[in-house]
Amino acid sequence: MRRRTKLNLNPKHVFIAVAILCFALMFLSYQFGDELSPIKTVVGDVISPMQKGINTVGHGLFNQFEKIASFNKLLDENTRLKEELNVLSYENKILLQDKYELDRFRDLYKLDKKYADYPKVAARVIAADPNNGFSTFQIDKGSDDGITVDMNVIAGNGLVGIVESVGKNYATIRSVIDDSSSVYGMFLKTSDTCVVRGDLEKLEKGVIGVEMIKKEADIQDGYEVVTSNISDKYLQGILIGYISNITVDSNNLSKTADLTPAVDFEHLEEVLIITEVKEKLE
Repeated sequence: MRRRTKLNLNPKHVFIAVAILCFALMFLSYQFGDELSPIKTVVGDVISPMQKGINTVGHGLFNQFEKIASFNKLLDENTRLKEELNVLSYENKILLQDKYELDRFRDLYKLDKKYADYPKVAARVIAADPNNGFSTFQIDKGSDDGITVDMNVIAGNGLVGIVESVGKNYATIRSVIDDSSSVYGMFLKTSDTCVVRGDLEKLEKGVIGVEMIKKEADIQDGYEVVTSNISDKYLQGILIGYISNITVDSNNLSKTADLTPAVDFEHLEEVLIITEVKEKLE
């Protein structure tokens, strides 16, 4: 069996040949227009459908290329818009943080005005164990800033706690919610005294304990409890919280109750330290 020889055509040579043929046909058409008119008619009948098909294909390819170019342009635009959105989102978060910080400073300013008789310095919370509900935490002010042990600390709407220890540039605060904390309180409306005791277990329900309320005390849910004048460390008249769930003790001599703190101990970020201690004022 004879083996067929594979014909290899160079595309470059084919293009040159077709170009030469086209120029030749153009020359013949120009020189012998009348003689070749029947042939031109026949060729036109053959070529026209082919040309129409080629034009259709070319138009379709052009549209596809345009679609691809538009799609790539849309991808680039989408990438650019995503980058701009990320920048705007970041800037928005910064603005929100600034707004929240401004709101907190406004609250501190209101608190400062509420207890205007006491000199104060602001401080940031720099360390705390979130598992203990800020029962103890540290602030960024210390002895170099004039902070001393037993200074009262306030935030939100009232009493946070007291300075327990001091370093050069930090101080540790023990708050009224700590299990070891007890504060002599007084009902603002009736002047009846009580003792507010920290209770981290109760704090899970948003309250701490109030004890040693006289059975005869005419008190109701919602009454304000402030620091009492008989306290040895806490300055008088600072709001501690609001009373609820009043019950008579089993001894039938006194009452106990719950107290909702005036401070949100889960979101402490800034505090005010009253820069006088009670014994010095006395």
